[in-house]
Amino acid sequence: MTLVGLALTGAVKARACELGFDRVAIGPAGPPEHGPAFARWLEAGHAATMDYLARGRDDRLDPDRLLPGCRSVVAVALAYARDDDPSWAPVARYARGRDYHDVMRPRLLELAEFIGQTAGGDVRCRAAVDTSALLERDLAARAGLGWIGKNTNLLDPSIGSYFFIGTVLTTAELEWDERLPDRCGTCTACLDACPTQAFVGPYALDARRCIAYLTIEHRGDIPEEFREAIGEWVFGCDVCQDVCPWNRKAARAREPALAPTGPLGPLEELFDLDRDAFRARFRGSAMWRAKRAGLLRNAAIVLGNRRDRRAVPALRRALDDEDIVVRRAAAWALDRIARGDAG
Repeated sequence: MTLVGLALTGAVKARACELGFDRVAIGPAGPPEHGPAFARWLEAGHAATMDYLARGRDDRLDPDRLLPGCRSVVAVALAYARDDDPSWAPVARYARGRDYHDVMRPRLLELAEFIGQTAGGDVRCRAAVDTSALLERDLAARAGLGWIGKNTNLLDPSIGSYFFIGTVLTTAELEWDERLPDRCGTCTACLDACPTQAFVGPYALDARRCIAYLTIEHRGDIPEEFREAIGEWVFGCDVCQDVCPWNRKAARAREPALAPTGPLGPLEELFDLDRDAFRARFRGSAMWRAKRAGLLRNAAIVLGNRRDRRAVPALRRALDDEDIVVRRAAAWALDRIARGDAG
């Protein structure tokens, strides 16, 4: 049976909830309103080495290029916040369980298929997590899934900002939700707390200074000026979310697949992982994105910041690592520990 209008919209939302998503909202699929700001952000160099953002620039500025004739965006949220686990403290919360792409993509495809079947006719859909050229936060905010906070994360009153965003573009005619107003007010907690002062202003992040970018996306040496500020973060960073008042009472994640997969273990043990062992240990995890060299580089910097002499044997072994970036990070860490011993 085919449905239209309110009946179709209600069925789509009900199916999204059945699939395990915590929130669903629907909005228009026209060009995102912050497209010009995105273009200026790229031109300012704030995307750092993430060249793929510029390559997909035209697509990001017009969803119709990805799905010609699309009318609506179905935006969903899947919460991932759980109570802190000390064994995973150096890792951003989103990366402690299974790779969210593997969790969300099959469900989004199922939702897209449901929309097509339920709407009937020649309705077409396209599902995306964050691998397609979409300004998904902009589209999700316009749909009413949340508002974009000063730390550039999407915020929802009930689940805060600790959630993944998924979208389904569709040519189906659906009823749109009202967007939520910006409720950040005069709060600047996220901007003030950033260890590397990565925010050039409210709603504007310079990735070149962001710990999440530096420890995940960045290849090569991390600039020395940021190494001490990285502190304990071996993968990603949650500081600007941790201090956000909207996350204090946010609902906890219900999805079992996003639960921590097991203790990360001592950082010193990471230096014993060759390429095959690294692949076996982190395949299926978002931490895979840093690659072996990136994760070992980060671990060395964290151990250097800790100034713990128990890490010296592992760091000395890393001086012979196959990757020069790991070797240089280990040398920096050893020097930092030695200087700490000296006074």
